Amino acid sequence: MDCKKENNSKFCNCSYPCGKHGVCCDCLAYHRKNGELPACYFPADIERGYDRSIENFIRVVKERGTGYLR
Repeated sequence: MDCKKENNSKFCNCSYPCGKHGVCCDCLAYHRKNGELPACYFPADIERGYDRSIENFIRVVKERGTGYLR
């Protein structure tokens, strides 16, 4: 399977400088290993805080609903 890094990078909202930007499979594996979710699960203002915890995701969804995910 070919990586679609160039296309993925257009939609990646991660502001953290790392080598996984646009390489979703590596990003997901990294965050899953750490019990986290990747930046694309969070709205931009929350993403910039770098708290990728599942607890933070649940808090945001409870506060804002899922409308920001679209």
